[in-house]
Amino acid sequence: MSKAIVILGVFVADTAYTAPRQPVMGETLIGSRFVLGPGGKGSNQSVAAAKAGGEVHMITRLGQDDFAKMALDLWAECGVTPHVSHHPESYTGAAYIFIEEGSGNNAIIVSPGAAAEIAVADLEARASVINTAKVFMTQLEQPLSAAKHGLSMAKSAGALTILNPAPAQELGRDILGLCDYVTPNEIEAEQLTGVKVTTPESAQLAAQKLLNLGAKAAVITLGEQGALYHDGQQTLHQPAFNCGAVVETTGAGDAFNGGFAVALAEGQGIEAALRFACATASLSVTRQGTAPAMPTRPEIEAVVSS
Repeated sequence: MSKAIVILGVFVADTAYTAPRQPVMGETLIGSRFVLGPGGKGSNQSVAAAKAGGEVHMITRLGQDDFAKMALDLWAECGVTPHVSHHPESYTGAAYIFIEEGSGNNAIIVSPGAAAEIAVADLEARASVINTAKVFMTQLEQPLSAAKHGLSMAKSAGALTILNPAPAQELGRDILGLCDYVTPNEIEAEQLTGVKVTTPESAQLAAQKLLNLGAKAAVITLGEQGALYHDGQQTLHQPAFNCGAVVETTGAGDAFNGGFAVALAEGQGIEAALRFACATASLSVTRQGTAPAMPTRPEIEAVVSS
């Protein structure tokens, strides 16, 4: 039986700047650190899932440039199978990431480049890949029409479907009704539902609103408070794990989603899947970067069994 995880999403090169605060308009600050590395939610989730033990396929568009080579080298190293088209008239995406010294909190601007033009035709061209998926996962960094079509194809083929609605935008029953799991963080959940999410209790209220809009189940990530699962019949709160000092939170949501997809693809129950996903995320925040911070399967299993 297939355990394949197919991820539709975006690769971007992360340019990460660390400073005490963000500059105001017209101001120049001296930063304390700069890192260039691989990013993009879809790519990060692919790397997280592959390092967590998943059989992962990544669908996207790239330019024909050095950042495209970075993507392909990363996926080859981590065991992600790419299904990409190259577009030399455009460019591979890039992201500006501000990281606040001390807290590790971040603010991000993403310019997806060629991936901004991912279309229905890209999904149809990869129908043979999608049709073999046990889990199909996507986000909202590529056009909504492509995400919706991918979810629809995967649902028709019998896959479990996950939508990580980031960055958040207005979503209706037409797309949420295709989702077995929708996985916003606190801010995205509030933007989608109007419910301010600060606790597991308020997360449950937001989750119910997502169910009312058609989602089969909602998993709201709560940072240091872990994650809240709600499907209308069952509600579970999985606390985060203490894996050490928090260094950077940038890729935590992607780590969670990658781990969650692996657990579901392996047939783990929801309680075990939440524990596995939270362990993946809790480890990732103890390291610098996004894709490079994703933990390995033995590391995750050590935390899960602790």
